[in-house]
Amino acid sequence: MGSFFNTILYQPLFNALVFLYNTIAFQDLGVAIVMLTVVVRVILYPLFYKSFHNQTLMQKIQPHIQKIQHDHKGDREKQAQALMELYRHHNVNPFSSFFLILIQLPILITLYRLFLNGISPESFGNLYSFIIGPTELNHSFLGLIDLQNKSIVIVVLAAALQYFQGRMSLPKATKGDSSPTSKVSRSMVIIGPILTVGILATLPSAIGIYWFASSAFSIAQQAIINKQLNKGNGAIKGENSKSS
Repeated sequence: MGSFFNTILYQPLFNALVFLYNTIAFQDLGVAIVMLTVVVRVILYPLFYKSFHNQTLMQKIQPHIQKIQHDHKGDREKQAQALMELYRHHNVNPFSSFFLILIQLPILITLYRLFLNGISPESFGNLYSFIIGPTELNHSFLGLIDLQNKSIVIVVLAAALQYFQGRMSLPKATKGDSSPTSKVSRSMVIIGPILTVGILATLPSAIGIYWFASSAFSIAQQAIINKQLNKGNGAIKGENSKSS
């Protein structure tokens, strides 16, 4: 299984990182990490988009979900039927985010392992015959940060971008909305970046660069999702006015 994982995921990504480092990244490992992160996120864009879109939409229809749960709290069958109709009406699958995370997880773990290990002469055995190992290794980002060491600047920037992306994913707060789901979502916007600081503070800044680049990409993606949802928000507003 380890050999399969290495051949299918780790080796191609490692060769892509070395190729970028040797060519368009100006032999700057930090720049190569950012570029590879963007390339992978572009390739996985449909999966991430579907997951983010589904998650954002689920948050937006929470008032309807709560109303159904309240109206049919004594009849689980009617409650389930009403919820399924709601999901079908808004074209949302409550389980899709879980499955999409499972699909993405191996790739994300591979990227984490790749950037944690970095490029070293010991790892050149993973290179394809047509990829040449660099003669000099520059473990820096823009000549300012040594990616082999910890960097509080990168940690703070990565956590700040994650917080901003989390805020963007939240629906506008409605008056009197104190549901458990809303509280958890808003709490995670704070807890997530705090956990990020705790994790990245103990790791080489190469991981922080990856986290930073991935969060920046997520912000752009979330902006696209929010724009599309706002265009189609009339249906949800209409239903809100009917249910009030």
